[in-house]
Amino acid sequence: MSTVQENYKEVCARVDAACIKAGRERQQVRLLAVSKTKPADMVRDCYQLGQTAFGENYLQDALEKIDALRDLPDIEWHFIGPLQSNKTKAVAENFHWLETLDREKIARRLNDQRPPALPPLNVLIQINISDEDQKSGISSTEVQAFAQTLASLPRLKVRGLMCIPEATDDEQRLQQQFERMQQLSRDLTARYPEANVLSMGMSSDLELAIACGSTEVRIGTDIFGARNTPAAQ
Repeated sequence: MSTVQENYKEVCARVDAACIKAGRERQQVRLLAVSKTKPADMVRDCYQLGQTAFGENYLQDALEKIDALRDLPDIEWHFIGPLQSNKTKAVAENFHWLETLDREKIARRLNDQRPPALPPLNVLIQINISDEDQKSGISSTEVQAFAQTLASLPRLKVRGLMCIPEATDDEQRLQQQFERMQQLSRDLTARYPEANVLSMGMSSDLELAIACGSTEVRIGTDIFGARNTPAAQ
């Protein structure tokens, strides 16, 4: 068994244990394997254990992997990095999900560039839950208005929310941010029932995120090892 496969089983065990502790069904929480900067053969190793959803930050690196793994028909690609206007077409044409949507301009470009032969692009709204100036994401007060705008775009499907919380050792502060996200998710789902994905939690805080209602945790290093330095994108 490869190192990636051993790591993957350990991460799955952590998610299993976190769900049990939180009193949640395991199928309520999806694992997104963040394969950014890692080669296609590592993704294939992970896929062979049943993992189908993979997250990518760097577009050119991701496109090479998507092409190399076209023989895996049920693989699901999530773009989870910041998205510039000049890269929307490639994301619209090649990905199943975009998890970092926070600008109407980007949304409209994705909508216009999504091929008619493909189903609508699943999108998550990124929330700047810690209100940090350097962070991407909309404010928590803008969620409903932005969701309404997205709902008017037929080639996009609003599926929920995501956040990257503050980097802090203060667990209580982190919990407050996760709980606020959980409430925002409930409010959104009340209006848009299909927008029931709450993507939050990474290697260091997945247990807390799951306890606070996360439905998707994004794990990279603990599965694939330390990230490689990406080439210029």
